[in-house]
Amino acid sequence: MNRLYKEKSIEQIRTKYLSIGFCLNEMGRRIWAATEATALGYGGASVVMKATGMSSATICKGLKELTNYDTIDKTRIRKKGGGRKSLKCTEIAIALDRLVEPTSRGDPESPLRWTSKSVRNLEEELNNQGHKICFRTISTLLKNLGYSLQGNKKMNEGSSHIDRDAQFKYINQTITDAQKSGQPSISVDTKKKENIGNFKNNGKEYNPKGKPTKVNTHDFIDKRLGKVAPYGIYDIGQNQGWVSVGASSDTAEFAVNSIRTWWLIMGKASYSNAKELVITADCGGSNGNRVRLWKHELQKFANETDLIIKVRHFPPGTSKWNKIEHRLFSYISKNWRGKPLITQETVVNLIGNTRTKTGLKVMSILDENIYEKGIKIPDEDFFAINIERDQFHPEWNYAILPQLI
Repeated sequence: MNRLYKEKSIEQIRTKYLSIGFCLNEMGRRIWAATEATALGYGGASVVMKATGMSSATICKGLKELTNYDTIDKTRIRKKGGGRKSLKCTEIAIALDRLVEPTSRGDPESPLRWTSKSVRNLEEELNNQGHKICFRTISTLLKNLGYSLQGNKKMNEGSSHIDRDAQFKYINQTITDAQKSGQPSISVDTKKKENIGNFKNNGKEYNPKGKPTKVNTHDFIDKRLGKVAPYGIYDIGQNQGWVSVGASSDTAEFAVNSIRTWWLIMGKASYSNAKELVITADCGGSNGNRVRLWKHELQKFANETDLIIKVRHFPPGTSKWNKIEHRLFSYISKNWRGKPLITQETVVNLIGNTRTKTGLKVMSILDENIYEKGIKIPDEDFFAINIERDQFHPEWNYAILPQLI
């Protein structure tokens, strides 16, 4: 094959290949290349190789397939087992799985025990072990192995009281009985204290693109504006909420005064024939089961209203089961998301405008009273409280009756 003819042949085959190569699969390209090489005769394989960029091994394989065309499996592009092996079954996959498996967290010999298991750190460690792999391939391989980026999830409650579930049932039965007889039952708690001022509030709210609400860089408390403590009362039967926004300390006196205010403005009108009031509360905080001032103030409230106050405390560590958490406080947080709590009035208005599709309505006021911390109740006053304790966990379940004067 002379030089001019060879160059002309290379150009013609290149033109053909560019015209039809895009629609050929791997086997089709081999067979086509072998056909062209056979047509050119001696030296044809070299011409096709230069024109298409295919390797000589590929063209030789095509020539063999062309000779034995009737015997090859035309349903497959490659022989069974051909091509690059799946990374999922390689030593790299085994090494990667060993690095990221959960049990390696407790293994002091694990090379990534004390560092972030990012794909780039994994790439570096695998390369140090002699494996050649890039971080993008690691990301794909992790997905194929069933791994994904996940944060921590609060699940472990620690040790729980042996009678936890029994207390839940006891509380539920008390509320059910109260509702059947038309008596009010409320869930109470103090929401997280909030800084007043131009501070960041978690969540996102719609604003013009590129114009977020600008807030202070630091969340240091503004001593002039201070904090507020929202104390909530959720009426379980009426699906109504009340929040007293306290500008002073979160004490038992403040907690009971919030209940008193709710009763005078909302509760009394809804339960005109009420003879008792069921209160479900946490075991800690201003309404804790060991707080003397809490019981002392409830005695005052019972005397004022002539109501029997039945209190049911949730066992320690189970405050999230109190209905006020997910029936009232969660919706308040959604309503003021992304809005700086500039003033006390802002807090009151945002709480008071909380609504849900299920009919929740919330009223809120600002309690400007000053509540003193550290009030001690003398033994003679505490033992004078007209309290009746239930047989089942009397430290959690008790009733405070009006005192006979």
